[in-house]
Amino acid sequence: MISSERLSLIPLTASQLQKYVLNDGSLEVELQLEPTNRIISDDLKEALSTTIIPNVANENANYLFSTLWSVVSNAESKIVGDLCFFGAPKENGEIEIGYGTYEDFRGNGYMKDAVALLINWAKSQSKILTIIASTDKSNIASYSILEKNDFIKVSENDTLYNWKLTL
Repeated sequence: MISSERLSLIPLTASQLQKYVLNDGSLEVELQLEPTNRIISDDLKEALSTTIIPNVANENANYLFSTLWSVVSNAESKIVGDLCFFGAPKENGEIEIGYGTYEDFRGNGYMKDAVALLINWAKSQSKILTIIASTDKSNIASYSILEKNDFIKVSENDTLYNWKLTL
């Protein structure tokens, strides 16, 4: 777990991810948190069942680079969003992140702070040299999070901006 006064980032185990998918409050009960209203897209459900949970359950891999990290508001004792890495660092030290804030908690700066916590953690990992991310061009809130955390826009295509942070 990674913590600040405001937030805690909790990397979910395989069994916790299964509770996450159930979305029945059992994850919050296990983590001793208040219930959270979250919507899990069909795409995320599929990724969890076909890729994420099997990768996290793989005892030969570092699950921290495959799992969802729940973003918890310490003041509210609620999960307010999720972060993830898209696999282990590449040979060149590059790692990709993704994130999302639950609708009820958007606009409060939670994800800006959560990404900053994850960056600080990544700096302590010897194999991570750069962090990349992609955002939809229309999602101003998402790319503002990266800009506020010193990511630089390095390229774009018709729909996405691509970002990079050198540690």
